[in-house]
Amino acid sequence: MSLLDDLGAPVPLAGPARRVVSLVPSLTEALAATCPDRLVGATDWCTHPAGLDVTRVRGTKNPDLAAVVGLAPDLVVANKEENRELDVRRLREQGVAVWVTDIETVPQALTSMRRLLAEALVVDDPGWLVEASDAWSGPFPAPRARAVVPIWRNPWMVVGRPTFTADLLARAGFEVVTGGADGRYPHVEVAALDDPSAADVVLLPDEPYEFTAADGPEAFSRVPTRLVSGRLLTWYGPALVEARISLDRA
Repeated sequence: MSLLDDLGAPVPLAGPARRVVSLVPSLTEALAATCPDRLVGATDWCTHPAGLDVTRVRGTKNPDLAAVVGLAPDLVVANKEENRELDVRRLREQGVAVWVTDIETVPQALTSMRRLLAEALVVDDPGWLVEASDAWSGPFPAPRARAVVPIWRNPWMVVGRPTFTADLLARAGFEVVTGGADGRYPHVEVAALDDPSAADVVLLPDEPYEFTAADGPEAFSRVPTRLVSGRLLTWYGPALVEARISLDRA
């Protein structure tokens, strides 16, 4: 099989991948929901589905490459943003086939997942993918709120553009704002974010920084805050179905 990943890199497979290691939580959840018998390894950050029983290969930014190779995978799945190009290159140098996804919008997520499953694993569209495609097929709605989405504090960093999260929120009626800063994940002073003339709500996710009721809302005295699931803002795959329902209710 002569395949190309999302970046146009060749993915040499002798047939449908039967042993897969995932270095991305979103991809892990998608594979576990679609063909769980093929998933043999995942990162420590792959928390869904609960009780996933596969070999852990450390983190997304520091995978244990020896452990990955030791699992004898037919395929390793990775993501351009979440994983290091260095790790992908080293795996390929050891003869491991790696499929890298590149996802910055909801349509890209759906297309990328459909192609990975169909071409590399040779499986039909799973129910969750059909449901997610239907749920996110509509046009962009008019913005109903301007939202700041911090992803870190000390220093404060927020979601900017172009990012998957900004696109997903826009499709749910939330315009992502950044306190005037440019970039995908800019550093911003909290005073620029806590400005009701520029933002209507601050959405505080529980990942990658784990904002809680006691850690985050106290920094904002002028703009209301809301604790939200980071998974529903940043994960593609089955989480897209839950995200549509949750954001429509927000």
